[in-house]
Formats: sequence, structure tokens, C-alpha cells
Amino acid sequence: MNRPAAQRLKEWLVRSGLVLGSILLILVILELGLRATNGDWLWAWPNFVLGARTVHAEREESRFVDDPQVGYAPRPGYSNGGVTFDAQGFRITGPALPGDPVVAVGDSYTYGDEVGDAETWPSHLQADLGRRVLNGGVSGYGFDQSILRAESIAKAVHPSAVVVSFIADDIRRTEMKRMWGAEKPYFDLVDGKLVLRNVPVPPRPDPRTTLTFWQRTLGYSFLVDFVLRRLDLLYDWFGDHIRVHAAGAGEAISCALAERLAELQKTSGAKVLLLAEYDPVVWQDPKFEAEQRHMVKDLLACAAKRGVATLDSFDAMAATGNPKGLYGLWHLNDKGNALIAGLVAKALHP
Repeated sequence: MNRPAAQRLKEWLVRSGLVLGSILLILVILELGLRATNGDWLWAWPNFVLGARTVHAEREESRFVDDPQVGYAPRPGYSNGGVTFDAQGFRITGPALPGDPVVAVGDSYTYGDEVGDAETWPSHLQADLGRRVLNGGVSGYGFDQSILRAESIAKAVHPSAVVVSFIADDIRRTEMKRMWGAEKPYFDLVDGKLVLRNVPVPPRPDPRTTLTFWQRTLGYSFLVDFVLRRLDLLYDWFGDHIRVHAAGAGEAISCALAERLAELQKTSGAKVLLLAEYDPVVWQDPKFEAEQRHMVKDLLACAAKRGVATLDSFDAMAATGNPKGLYGLWHLNDKGNALIAGLVAKALHP
């Protein structure tokens, strides 16, 4: 005889409760076990996401200031740990030499994360050329921000040349209105024309206001943090990014931005050089390499079509036989930056 539906439902709920309770108990045991075997975490229960974002925000706010046009820019006069900015916010490249300067802009690869002032490629470039080079690179910039900064600096200093460096990820960053916890300008393509948005750029938000429901709850879990670290999935968990364009849209936006480089070359009278650099994963993952190379080649082709000189550093790095040896943890080391500077010097003055 069939049991009543209410009885079957009650049994199903009991069984489901037992299963969920068992899973929860196992997770609690794992959480406590991991905490007990990893230092003093059994007695400390911080929100790991908030902690990471707060530390990052404090570091960035010490060396950068909010900027209504580009989001943030180097803090004039800042000096700490081998990083020094002059009174105009350019990273030191050596003695101020006479003549119209060469301006270098871009992301952390131009800025020179992980190396001292004298080891960035703009510093090496100044030594190679024997003329002043202004390092206007800023960590975390998207390609859109680099273009806007190049335009602003060129208007102020009247350079003889402007070198705009990028890695493929900078193209993806044009799809965002917030990167690494900082608001940024972005462009829409409307009827094939670029339209600047989110300007004036709002100040960097308080990290406490940026957490999702899951980050406010699971962010306290040592187990979740442990697993995500082992799977190398902390990029989006800790990183504070807000997307405004679909994935892939940045390629069309960046191609359109190449037109602004051509216009900058025309109005400033300075030679503009678009330089492609690469992050270390390119030399570790063939699939990633193919994707990044495709994005880079397309952008360089867009610039070349508009009369902008281009330089792809891939072949020269590969020709060393050990491109991985050109990096620190994530960015180019002194040797890698010296190689890039040599390529740029030759491209500016063949």
C-alpha cells in the first residue's frame, strides 16, 4: 500500500537534513582542522577578502592619489622601498637631461613593479639614448587609461617621442569601470565612435562597501581561502572588479583607441611607438600564449594601419632562450627591462 504523500515528504526532508548536516559537520571539522594546523588561525577569524582588499587599498593610497580624469595617478614626491616619484609624479629615471623628453606610459611593466628606480625599462632607455625619459607608467592601468595619460602628459611636456606600452590584459581592462578596487574611466563604442564614460572618476571606494554576500560570509572561512589559493582562483575572489562590457569587447575598443594614438602623433608632433610586452604566463601555458598573441597582434595591426609605429617584444624575448629568466615573480627584472629598453631605443633611433 502506498504511503501518504505527507509521510514521503517528511522522510525526504529528514534524509536531506541528515545529508546536509553531515556535509556541514565535515566542513566544520575541515575548517577547524586546517586552522589548528596552520599557525594561530584557530583563535583569529578575520574576513580574508576584506583583509586583502584593505591592505591593497592602503598600499595604493600611499603611492597614488585619486585623479578625476584617469582614476588615479602617482603621488608627487613619494619615496619608499626603492620607488621614487619626482615633483610631477614621474618615477625617477636618473638625472634630468636637457632637450625634449621621451615619455613612457603604460601599466606596471612600464612603471617597474618589483624593481628599483634604476632598473625600470624607462631608466635603461634614458641611459641608452642619452636623453631624458619620463616614466609615466602606473600599476594596474588599462589600455584606455594609458592613452588618456599619454595625451595629458604630451600636452604638458611637449615630448619628442611617446612610447605606449601594454600587455594583453590591459585590453581586457578596458571592459571594466573598476579594477583592483579603484574606479576608472572607460569608453563605449557608439555608432563606431568612442564615448568616454565615468568621468570625472569617483574616488576609490572603502573596501568594506565592495563585498558581495558570499564575500561577507565565506570570506571568514580559512577552508575556502585555502582551497582557492591551491586552485589559483584568488584573482576574482580578492580582486574588486566591475565589468561594463562583455568579455572580448575590449579588443574593438582598444583598436578604436589606436586612432587616438594617431591623432596624438599628429597634434603633438611627437613620434608615437606602441610597444607590446608580455606577462610570464605566456611562456608557461601554450593556450594562454596563443590567446594573448592573437590580442596583441590585432591591436598592433590596428595601430600600424593608422600610421603608428609598433614594436612586438615577443621574438626578442624568445630569442634569449630563457624568457622565464627575464622575470621576477610577475614582472620583468632588471635584465628583462634592459632588453626592452634596447628594443625601444633601436625603434626610436634605428
